[in-house]
Amino acid sequence: MSSSAKPSTRVRKRDDVYVKRTATRLWHELPATDNAYITAQSRCHGYDLMQLMQKRSFIDVLYLLFRGELPSPDEAALFEALMVGFINPGPRHPATRAAMNAGIGKTDPGLILPIALTTLNGKHNGAGSLEEGMRFLRQQRHPAQDTARQLLATTERPTEGDCNIAPGFGSHYNGIDQMSQQIAEHLRHMPAAGTALNWGQQFAQALAEEGMGWLATGIVAAVLTDLGFQPRAAAGIYQIISAPGLFAHGVELANKPMTAMPFIADEDYQIEYEK
Repeated sequence: MSSSAKPSTRVRKRDDVYVKRTATRLWHELPATDNAYITAQSRCHGYDLMQLMQKRSFIDVLYLLFRGELPSPDEAALFEALMVGFINPGPRHPATRAAMNAGIGKTDPGLILPIALTTLNGKHNGAGSLEEGMRFLRQQRHPAQDTARQLLATTERPTEGDCNIAPGFGSHYNGIDQMSQQIAEHLRHMPAAGTALNWGQQFAQALAEEGMGWLATGIVAAVLTDLGFQPRAAAGIYQIISAPGLFAHGVELANKPMTAMPFIADEDYQIEYEK
C-alpha cells in the first residue's frame, strides 16, 4: 500500500432503539388542568406527597424512594439509628477537612457540600467502598471465623498505614475504630438487624486480636444489606447520611479568618530535588 492510500473505514450501523420519553416508576406528577408544565399533585411510588408530609417522617420517605415501599416501624428505627450514628464523619476524616478548607477559603457556600462529597467518595473509609462492601456481605456463606482465618492467612499486611482486610473491615489509624464498634453493637441488637449485621459482628470479633474490626463503611453496608437496598445505591445513601455533618463543618468556618485554620510552617515542608 502506498503512503498516499487512504485506510479503509468500516461503517457500523447503530441499531439502538431509544424510548420516546423518559420514564420513572418512583415519582408521578399530575399536571394542572390549565398548564401541563405545572404540577398539581405528586406521588412517590403511589403515595400522595401531601399525605406523606402529614403522616410520615423523612426517614420513611427516603426509604420509600429507594425501596418502593414504606418501612415497618422496626426498619425505620434501624435506618434512623444508622443515619444518626454516621451523620458526621468527624473532623479527622479527609472529606470533613475538605469541607473545612472550602469554608475557610471563602468558597461559595453552595459548593462546600459538593467538594466534601467528592472527597467522601474515595475508597479509603469512603463511599467508594460501599458497593463492594455490600457485595462482600451478600456473598458470605461460611462462618465468619473461617473467613477471617482465611483472609488473615492470605492477605499481606502493609508495612505502613492501615490494613483493609475486607471491604468495610480493617484497622483505623493502626488500631480498632472504637466508635464504630459501639455503633455496630447497638445496631445489631435492634429488631430489624439481620444476617449481615450479625455476621459482620462475628467477623469483627474474629479480627480483634489482629488490631482490626468494623469500619464505618462496613456498618453502613451491613445495615443497607439487611434493609434490602441495592448495592449500586449504597454510595449515594452514605453521602446523604454524612452530608449534614460535612456541611456543618464547612459553614462553621465560612465566616472566620484564614488564621482559624493551621498553616504548615516552612520547616515542615520537605522538597526533594532530582539529582
